[in-house]
Amino acid sequence: MSKPRPSDRPDNSDSDDTFAEIVDEETQRDPDLAVIEAGSRTLRTRSGPPQGAELPARPDDPEVDKALREVEQELAGRWGETKLEPSVTRIAALVDVLGEPQRAYPSIHITGTNGKTSTARMIEALFGAFDLRTGRYTSPHVQSITERISLDGAPIAPERFVETYQDIKPYVEMVDSQQPYRLSFFEVLTGMAYAAFADAPVDVAVVEVGMGGSWDATNVIDGSVAVVTPISLDHTDRLGSTPAEIAAEKSGIIKQGATVILAQQPVDAAQVMLKKAVEVDATVAREGMEFGVVSREVAVGGQLLTLRGLGGEGNEYTEIFLPLYGAHQAHNAAVALAAVEAFFGVGAERPGSLEADTVRRAFASVVSPGRLEVVRSSPTVVLDAAHNPGGARATADGLSEAFAFSRLVGVVATSADKDVKGLLEAFEPIFTEVVITQNSSGRAMDVDVLAAVAVEVFGEDRVQVEPRLDDALEAAITLAEEEAEYAGAGVLVTGSVITVGEARLLLGRR
Repeated sequence: MSKPRPSDRPDNSDSDDTFAEIVDEETQRDPDLAVIEAGSRTLRTRSGPPQGAELPARPDDPEVDKALREVEQELAGRWGETKLEPSVTRIAALVDVLGEPQRAYPSIHITGTNGKTSTARMIEALFGAFDLRTGRYTSPHVQSITERISLDGAPIAPERFVETYQDIKPYVEMVDSQQPYRLSFFEVLTGMAYAAFADAPVDVAVVEVGMGGSWDATNVIDGSVAVVTPISLDHTDRLGSTPAEIAAEKSGIIKQGATVILAQQPVDAAQVMLKKAVEVDATVAREGMEFGVVSREVAVGGQLLTLRGLGGEGNEYTEIFLPLYGAHQAHNAAVALAAVEAFFGVGAERPGSLEADTVRRAFASVVSPGRLEVVRSSPTVVLDAAHNPGGARATADGLSEAFAFSRLVGVVATSADKDVKGLLEAFEPIFTEVVITQNSSGRAMDVDVLAAVAVEVFGEDRVQVEPRLDDALEAAITLAEEEAEYAGAGVLVTGSVITVGEARLLLGRR
């Protein structure tokens, strides 16, 4: 593990000065999008970079696999996650006939543009380290639909996923028959998650919104802690064309008397959130004011942090090893820690802090598939599911900080409804060449359309087109290995969660 140099260890006065400077930091950060972590959470060694986290494969039992496929097919026959009728009427009707399972446990509710799932994973790890049984609901998934519902840090077992669906199916059909529109794919999954958490039972649920806030299907919970990760422009056709408009929708998760953990925001978005908090008598803790990142240093396999919590003056957690790359992940860690402190009443109800060694153990256990994830060496292949310009900027910054590539080849496949030009422009300074391709999703941008945008951004000489993702990976790896002088070359696969999930499988990760 990399240790801070003595000259880098601030004394108390230097620490206070450093923390005060956080207030003036750039507020347009955009951490990662929601990519789903699954598999075991084990204490990571600090001897080297991660080589890919494990995700659930298809069930080994043919009968279980068949049953899971049948459930997947039934769910796929409903409205997808991109087709919305903004309302919580249907999900409210479903949880009503299910007996309000979401009331059986306290919840932390997370919204924002980027960083939601990484923050949820960190919150989950912290609660697990403090011996609380957790349920986590996040989206989308990388390789298996079961990743979306986690119990105690691991994806729900396929058998239990099927059982949960079969248990609530009669109630889903009942609600379907009474509503103008059937429950959507996401609404049914949300009902399944809340039912599974109650059945477990869990001590606390960590719930990420699917989109927005007020009318998001998850918003039938009353989170005692509402977390708002950085807001930027995405889904503008549904949420609004400015950060303030998007914030107005996302502020709907802030409930009466809750505690709001507010990451650094654009000024207009922060104003909307603060106004909402006043309206519902919520307590607000702001990154850079009540809590934040005091210092960070790149370390082998991640970074070493000092975080300031909510417990007042002197409440600092030092030598926190986080096995994830990028400044945005350090800020996610600060937000996650503040959320857990708020849940336990630190700051508002009592001074002090959480047990530091437990906090260190929790953060060291965090894994994040598809978040600057190294899945191959010689050449190094990194996966990151950035899908909007803000996420791409965070990825580019994190990659440049953590890796010393002499040549970096991009493999990019995106969805058609994204700001692909903005995404490509964010990567242009760090890509030597880019291989444009297409994933298997029906939402994928046509490879020729994407290539035309890429040529506009990179110039024709730096763009190669390979319609199949497997051919694109092979082409990028060949380019990275092309000349001996480029022994430090690497490949970044990015643009979509689907792209990352399919690349993981092609590269032999499970």
